[in-house]
Amino acid sequence: MPAKIIKVYEKIKAGIWVYNGLFVLTDAWIESSGNRNAFKFKLEMLEESTDSDAIAKPNELELEHNRLIPTSVKVEVWQRDKGKCVKCGSSVNLHYDHIIPFSKGGSSTTAANIQLLCARCNLRKHDNIE
Repeated sequence: MPAKIIKVYEKIKAGIWVYNGLFVLTDAWIESSGNRNAFKFKLEMLEESTDSDAIAKPNELELEHNRLIPTSVKVEVWQRDKGKCVKCGSSVNLHYDHIIPFSKGGSSTTAANIQLLCARCNLRKHDNIE
């Protein structure tokens, strides 16, 4: 069976989910632990250069909204910012933030317009251009 393309969302807290990008589902299994079964999955990040025709139909690979930050951009920003808020250096409760806000024409597709901010700094910034 060909690999499936999976959209992955991360639960930040109750009722808040963040889109993490497209992944290839390469394996799945069930592990028993006492009275319950846990479904486990092996996912691999979908590379931008992957031959999309071999895995899925091209329209399945398009992002729903251009506001969404592609996985490759998130990885580049995380490495560049060393997993810390660029304002205060915190490594807790980090968000991907548009330097030029999306609402003011900022791009989601380039790492040059994305930065890591902790929740406190992100709330202070709001939709301002700093």
